[in-house]
Amino acid sequence: MINNIGKITLYFENQEDAKNFWVKKLNFVVKLEQEMGPGMKWIEVAPSKESLTTFILYDKNMMKVQNPAVNVEHPSILLSTNDIDKAYIDMKNNSVEVGELMNMPYGKMFSFKDLENNDYLLREDK
Repeated sequence: MINNIGKITLYFENQEDAKNFWVKKLNFVVKLEQEMGPGMKWIEVAPSKESLTTFILYDKNMMKVQNPAVNVEHPSILLSTNDIDKAYIDMKNNSVEVGELMNMPYGKMFSFKDLENNDYLLREDK
């Protein structure tokens, strides 16, 4: 069902300052950096190019606009799967509270909650 702890989103007031901190001070590498639309940028860093798990350095204020309910004072955890449709059905069958299966331009994903109502995202890696 879940194959990997894929990404952990860290929220920052300034993405460029955050990128410089992780890259210049901690010797991380930028694994992905791309524009996501007007005023939005996706930045992923990791200890090495080979690392499976990455930190997403996300703009705190942009997330507050996109989803005011998200706690931007705490990291968001994205897990990975190779078969999102099966994982969605399996979780629902296991009585896990799941959100809507979303088909985004960058892939399919859905949210789910653990037993204490903490939120996670599961994303399909292809």
